Amino acid sequence: MLKLTNVTTMIGEHQVIHDVSLQIARGDFVALLGGNGAGKTSLFRTIVGVLPPARGKIEFKGEEISHIAAHKIVGKGIALCPEGRQLFPQLPVYKNLMLGAYHRKDKKGIEETLEQVYTLFPRLKERYKQMAGTFSGGEQQMLAVGRAIMSKPELLLLDEPSMGLAPLVVEGIADAITQLNKMGITIFLSEQNAQIALMITRHGYVMENGHLVLEGLSKDLITNEKVKKAYLGT
Repeated sequence: MLKLTNVTTMIGEHQVIHDVSLQIARGDFVALLGGNGAGKTSLFRTIVGVLPPARGKIEFKGEEISHIAAHKIVGKGIALCPEGRQLFPQLPVYKNLMLGAYHRKDKKGIEETLEQVYTLFPRLKERYKQMAGTFSGGEQQMLAVGRAIMSKPELLLLDEPSMGLAPLVVEGIADAITQLNKMGITIFLSEQNAQIALMITRHGYVMENGHLVLEGLSKDLITNEKVKKAYLGT
């Protein structure tokens, strides 16, 4: 579904992504591990067209999207749930969710997707009139994921969804993400929390300083000595 070939990204004169190549199959559940500043967010922003690659090729379902505008990439079936959630705090839950479907014209389909979001996150339905800025961190993360789902993505990129959340809340978010994958959405999950990421995904990549340094099955990476030392604290 997604293929990157020797992708390099610059921010000004600073190279943030170095010749990254990876592949994600349809229906897969893939982790991208790395510490703060490893380049995970820059890679995700490159995939969705916010940062144009300086070199290399990005393909989605066989079509090159390397230099397509971000709003057109959303229309092709890729959604990003960004780091830090980036909600509209002065708007209610319902309007935040509907902004995720801004490019869609199928009113019936939008209502069906909205019901899927409410089934996945019942609290959002209970508080659909409440301002997003009054939500707790966990509730805001549910809303951010829900907004991304409203675009009806085939590929969902989740950037650090556990950041700043209590362990019990993280478990709930992880369960919801797992359900999304079981519903058929391909998921690329960026996480510093390697333990939970490798427990719920099937494949994984490890990024350091803009380079991919390891890849493999999640069950193998969780026992890899370098991963254990750097990310699992063992």
